[in-house]
This record gives sequence, structure tokens and C-alpha cells, in this order.
Amino acid sequence: MSEAQHGALQLTVDRVESVTPEINRYTFSAADGSWLPPFSGGSHVRVLIPFDGETRRNAYSLMSSPYDTSQYQIAVRRVDDGKRGSITMHEDVHEGDVLFVTTPANLFPVSKHARHHLFIAGGVGVTPIFAQLHELSVKGGSFELHLAVRGSEHAALGHELKELYGERVTLYGDVDGTRLNSSEILAGRPLGTHTYVCGPTRMVDDVIGAAQALGWTDSHIHYERFDDLGSTGNPFSATLARSGAVIEVSPDQSLLEAAEEAGYKLPYLCRGGACGECEIEVLELDGTIDHRDDWLSESERVANKLIMPCVSRATCTKLVINA
Repeated sequence: MSEAQHGALQLTVDRVESVTPEINRYTFSAADGSWLPPFSGGSHVRVLIPFDGETRRNAYSLMSSPYDTSQYQIAVRRVDDGKRGSITMHEDVHEGDVLFVTTPANLFPVSKHARHHLFIAGGVGVTPIFAQLHELSVKGGSFELHLAVRGSEHAALGHELKELYGERVTLYGDVDGTRLNSSEILAGRPLGTHTYVCGPTRMVDDVIGAAQALGWTDSHIHYERFDDLGSTGNPFSATLARSGAVIEVSPDQSLLEAAEEAGYKLPYLCRGGACGECEIEVLELDGTIDHRDDWLSESERVANKLIMPCVSRATCTKLVINA
């Protein structure tokens, strides 16, 4: 096991299936036959993909049931003009292969306070919603999904959800060429409705803008962009005060992941900056912290005396944390 794979889950590829001309679905189980770590609807993992002498960390939403941790499922859309991670998944990953995958993290959970959940998605953006709808259906939550696709050949995932949830799922652009209108979908909703959007940047911005124009509060608008999973950015280093170890954090990993790869254990729970479990004291800082969590107060962020290593980053020449 390389340093890049330290602390990752070792999973066997049980099944690879083509669900649209661009999307493959992958089903994994633990290589040692054990149960996989639990997760909640909206969670994602990162697949460690060896490429050209380095390790790419591509984030993919978990679309399998949160109540069945015998397996994980993800869907990968092939992007020919990207960084080749998706091409490697499509061309080089086969049934029976073993991959290394990070522990699930959730930056896109369903709200516990919502009386009704309104989902809007485009294309492969529907993948996190699979697990979210399953979670809500088990709990008896009220929900509906509006899904836009680029034609009938791209609608397979939508049809699966339509079979499961019937009239609560509406497809656009499948056969009749109907177009999704976010303003019409969002208008006139009763108090207690929360909306969730995942898809291309243009769709996410359109839904957020329409919701705000209609008077929705930001706390009732939840979104996830394709390129917004996890903690990515410029590289930086952090010193663990108790051991003196210097942790080098690459552009595509979090401080928590970098510490784990180096063999150091930091506390964590959600790995998404929401629970506060990984909060660590900053002892010395020469620079600034890029706070990306939902835990710290605004005054705590300004003070720069705490950091959430699961999502937050630093732009600095020196960062020493109490770990």
C-alpha cells in the first residue's frame, strides 16, 4: 500500500454497468468481506485513481442505500476534456479489480427541519439524490424530484427513480422535449419546504437565483456542484505540535486526509465540516485560513484560532495545530 492509499478503504469492483452513453455505474464491496462504513444521503467518496505516476482523487456521490452497507454504488460520467480520471474509470476499471476509496463524507445532507424536500437535478447530478430519496422514503419524509435530461438515451437513472417513487418524480427532456423551469417549480411553496439542487453550474446558479428572487431564505436552499466536492485548492503544509511532524497537503486532498496518509490520526465524524468533531486549535499561523465549514461562528473564523481539517485549508507560510 502506497502513502497515497494509507487509511483508504480497499474495495472490490463487483459490477460495472453502462446506464447511459456517457455514464457507467460501479458497485463495490469490501475486499475483505466486511461491512462498509455507514453514510447518509448526499455523501460522497473519493476514488484514488493512479494516473501518470501520481494519484488522482475523484469525488463521486454515493447512490446506493444508506441502509445497506454491504456495498457502495457510484456513477461516473465520462468527461473527455477533463483530467482523465473519468476516462481511466471507464476504460481501465473492470469487474474484479480492487480500488482504494476514501471514507464517505457528507457536504450535501437533507435537512432534519424540512417539512417537504424539493429536489432539482440535471444529468448525473441525480446521483446523490438516489440515496437521499431512499433515506427519506424509509423515514416517511415528504419529497419530490424534478430531473432534466438531454434525451431518452440519457434518462435511464430517471426512469429507475420513476419506477420507485411514481408521480413524485418528474422528468424533463426525456421524450416530449419539455424543459425544466425552476421558477415555476419553486413558486408558491408552503413554509417549511427546502430545495436541493445538483447539476451543472448553470443549473445550480439558475435555481439559486430563482429561489432568492422568490423570497426563499438561504437556509432553505441546498446545493452541490459537480466540482465542489471536498477540500481542494492550493497546496500548503501544517505542523502537528505534539509530534513535530510536518504534513504536506496536496491540492486535491484535505488536511485530515493528508494527516491520515502520513500515519497520524485526527478526530473526525462527518468529514464534511458540519459536526464539529474534528475542530482543532491553531497554535501558530503566518497567513490566513480558508474556512469552508458550517460549524464555526463568524467571530471564530475571524479569530483564526480554530480549523476544521476535514474541509478547511490555509494560505500560509506557517501553520501549527494542536494535534
